[in-house]
Amino acid sequence: MIKVISVEKLAELIHKHGLRQYLVDLMTTLKGDFLRWQEFDKIPRPAFHVPDGVIELMPTADKELFAYKYVNGHPKNPLQNKQTIVATGQLSKVSDGHPLLISEMTVLTGLRTAATSALATDYLARKDASTLALIGTGAQSDFQALAAAIVRDIKTIRYHDIDPQAMRRFEKNMQAYDFELIPCNSNEEAVKGADIITVCTACKAHAVVIENSWIKEGVHINGLGGDCPGKTELDQAILPRAKVVVEFFEQSFIEGEIQHFTEEEAKKVVYAELWQLISNEKQGRVSQEEITVFDSVGFALEDFSALKLTYQLAEKYNIGVPMNMIPALKDPKDLFSVLNEHGDNSALRIKEVHANV
Repeated sequence: MIKVISVEKLAELIHKHGLRQYLVDLMTTLKGDFLRWQEFDKIPRPAFHVPDGVIELMPTADKELFAYKYVNGHPKNPLQNKQTIVATGQLSKVSDGHPLLISEMTVLTGLRTAATSALATDYLARKDASTLALIGTGAQSDFQALAAAIVRDIKTIRYHDIDPQAMRRFEKNMQAYDFELIPCNSNEEAVKGADIITVCTACKAHAVVIENSWIKEGVHINGLGGDCPGKTELDQAILPRAKVVVEFFEQSFIEGEIQHFTEEEAKKVVYAELWQLISNEKQGRVSQEEITVFDSVGFALEDFSALKLTYQLAEKYNIGVPMNMIPALKDPKDLFSVLNEHGDNSALRIKEVHANV
């Protein structure tokens, strides 16, 4: 039996465990898995670039578990009242290939993206950071705000989106939390005085959402919107000024902010992969004056961690729907018996079937 976690069952699980605790536990799980970086099979995600969007598969495995996520990105979807990004995922055993879990991953992607950027923020932002600027108040923004507040004492959130309705939605959702919320009329106004800048927009273009001249010493930037070729958000001139950290160079070079550069230039610009900070192979922030950038495109290990934690919690709380997705055979070579066991055997007699050709 495979455990299936629907949107409703995930919501039940999060309510049972607590949203903040889930994010804390996910950061702990991510940290543990990044520490095992060398144990994972890793490839840049296969991507199919289709009209108005991209469809991707994100696989990875260690010695015990295999995970993948199916995910899309279609920036024009909101014009049809559809979500820009939707996702599903699966967790399986490496030993026999049998699935353990099939899960919704649209909400999980929001949670794991926030947990990953918060983990990077903990290594790269100033310890006294208290003002967060959010550029883009779409589906990710709520998760980003709450996760950042776990690793830093965020008192003020300045935010801007080209969609006023998205800004109002974000404000409504955040009113239950102890933040000073400051809606801004432009990106430049939002980043003014910010200690941490998190950028997550959907425009599929080489956009300059954050200009170099706005960035002062001591700022940390989470660049989250660059997630496919031809899609970036930061003024290219920011990166040589900054300590730049990526998840997996081979994928980030294709999809991240560093895609602006040649491979040789990008290797000079990138200071570290995130696992190197977590393992103490390299230091994160070392001074108050440093500018730091987490050039995040999302990597399969993060989905692996989210699926693994969700499966563990689903088992703990007995949440999820068991479903027969794999035939249970008395004789493992007799797959045909599945059809004999379900329905009228006479319908399987090929000779009795006549077709007009």
